Amino acid sequence: MLIVETIARIRREHFIKGKTIKEIARDLKVSRNTVRKVLRSGETSFEYERVVQPRPKLGRWAAELDGLLAGNAAKSAREQLTLIRIFEELRGRGYDGGYDAVRRYARRWSKERGQSTAAAYVPLSFAPGEAYQFDWSHEVVLLNGVTVIVKAAHVRLCHSRMLFVRCYPRETQEMVFDAHDRAFALFKGTCVRGIYDNMKTAVETIFVGKGRLYNRRFMQMCSHYLVDPVACTPASGWEKGQVENQVGLVRERFFTPRLRFKNLDELNAWLLDKCIAYTKAHRHPELTEQTVWQVFEAERPMLVPYAGRFDGFHAVPASVSKTCLVRFDNNKYSVTASAVGRPVEVHAYADRIVIRQDGRIVAEHARSFGRGDTVYDPWHYVPVLARKPGALRNGAPFKDWVLPAAIERVRRKLANADDGNRQMVDILNAVLTDGLPAVEAACAEAIAHSVHSADVVLNILARKRDPAPPANILTPAALTLRHAPIADCARYDNLRRTI
Repeated sequence: MLIVETIARIRREHFIKGKTIKEIARDLKVSRNTVRKVLRSGETSFEYERVVQPRPKLGRWAAELDGLLAGNAAKSAREQLTLIRIFEELRGRGYDGGYDAVRRYARRWSKERGQSTAAAYVPLSFAPGEAYQFDWSHEVVLLNGVTVIVKAAHVRLCHSRMLFVRCYPRETQEMVFDAHDRAFALFKGTCVRGIYDNMKTAVETIFVGKGRLYNRRFMQMCSHYLVDPVACTPASGWEKGQVENQVGLVRERFFTPRLRFKNLDELNAWLLDKCIAYTKAHRHPELTEQTVWQVFEAERPMLVPYAGRFDGFHAVPASVSKTCLVRFDNNKYSVTASAVGRPVEVHAYADRIVIRQDGRIVAEHARSFGRGDTVYDPWHYVPVLARKPGALRNGAPFKDWVLPAAIERVRRKLANADDGNRQMVDILNAVLTDGLPAVEAACAEAIAHSVHSADVVLNILARKRDPAPPANILTPAALTLRHAPIADCARYDNLRRTI
């Protein structure tokens, strides 16, 4: 095949220098026919295409190879055979040729078939307030100096392209609820339809076509916000292409280079600012004369009004151990001592744990996402101290317990007394009935009088608890009697005689 440099030189030698075909052929060591072809055609490049491809060994096996390739392409991606496996299958049927011939044929077959069945899509258009799209992505950040993989929840309004991103430690259902609520609170409304993939936290069963069996709690959330959920076809990301594009955009613009924050709260506050700043600075892809934020402001009145926070928890039954602990998600949380011996229900939120028993709250803690952590509330164990006051000194819940300043001073003074633990337990038990502010004030008053015993503190609380005697009422001068009344019982005798 002639290269373009040789063709260019032939043309220059003839048309500029005036050399004959014979001279050019001798100097460049090419045939005269080649020189004539270049000069007569006027072309600057030549490409050779073989019209007939001889396949001495593969030719009679082409039909069977076509069947193998077509059958393999019809299978799911997980079940498709590699090309070497197809070659071995063909060899098993009697083919005695080489692998390269099969590979070249399969590549040409795939190319021709790909051109005939190339994917084509119809551009979508959404009315204001019609739909939003939701998806998850995994991002790598540095939190407190440790490299962590966080799960980013993405929400995107299809008409205005307004975006919302928030990171969570996991992809659980309560995180889905929290992400929706925070997004809708930012938008001050929601859309009529929500477009999702078939995530397990929302879809329990996939039927033929668009039929889905949604999770009960997920449907409660959609009902609360008046949203009609729509699930995409499996492995069809183009059905929610906007949020899929948002994942790439956010990863490129927000998470690159790698972000460094102390905790998730700081990261999410920064992401919220970045989302708003991005929409105010970038043009809408269709309404190019306006920014994304301007289109969003115009769309906001057409949204379904925000219905308030959904009680988005994930409920799990649990039992209470004799040490007043409930196990949930590989961690332990303390509950009030009165809950021991009966089952409870753990309501897991995105950021906290609420434990209920018979409809009442027996514990509430900030959620821990570690493994093997134990979260104590020392006040849960105060009723137990009435029977075991010695546990105040070495009890695990009471280590590093930060008490109000006045109560802590009383505790330090009682530490040297023989029955100091018992007295301190009596003071702590008073918090359960009188409240922490009242006990703190009583301790402060006792310290001011240079006393610190439990009897004094409890006496102060009792005096403040009992009502004070009524104050004397001073008679106004206008109502003062000038003449004292004279007692005359005879008047009653006159009444008796009259009757």
